[in-house]
Amino acid sequence: MLMTEGIWVWIAGVLTLAIYSFLYKDNPLYKIAEYIFVGLSAGYWAVYLFWNFAYPNLFEPLVIEGNYWNIIPIVLGFMMFTQLSRRSAWLVRFPLTFVLGVSLGLQLIAAVEGDLVPQIIGTFSPFSKGTLFHTYDTWTSIGYIALLVGVLSTLVYFFFSREHKGVFGGIARTGVFYLMIAFGASFGYTVMARISLLFGRVYFVFHDWLGIIR
Repeated sequence: MLMTEGIWVWIAGVLTLAIYSFLYKDNPLYKIAEYIFVGLSAGYWAVYLFWNFAYPNLFEPLVIEGNYWNIIPIVLGFMMFTQLSRRSAWLVRFPLTFVLGVSLGLQLIAAVEGDLVPQIIGTFSPFSKGTLFHTYDTWTSIGYIALLVGVLSTLVYFFFSREHKGVFGGIARTGVFYLMIAFGASFGYTVMARISLLFGRVYFVFHDWLGIIR
């Protein structure tokens, strides 16, 4: 290993222990590592976004191609920094309104075309042929039925214009059951992802840094 590589491995190892020292209690070492992480992340993403998005899409077409329409988004972008001053903070409303409006429109289209429509097609398409158990095997057919029941009962649960009583309330409680399964699976996936990250750091400390394991 090169000397420079060894130095960076030691820095990474010390910062890893400093981060995990928070498991004992909040301490100055953890705060230093936290500040370094936040600062480096902010600097990295600022440079990355500028050279990979802002420069090729705004500044380069403006200077090289003479696309002067790009002046408008550039001015709106710099207006975002007016909130740093109390006297000019009101100017930030203009770029924020533009960003929120455009983002809402784009996200609405993406949600409908990417989530809502595929969800509807995937839920009801197995039943469109009318021969569910003849087209698919038994367990697959049962799975499609469970999916349909889950989607409909969950939608009923979020229908608040009618009181959840009687049959309607029973369907809504079935939706709660499906929601709990979804939340539990999501939480389990998040925990497993964090454990995987923990294993990665432990392996780095004992293999790359200390060399205890090979």
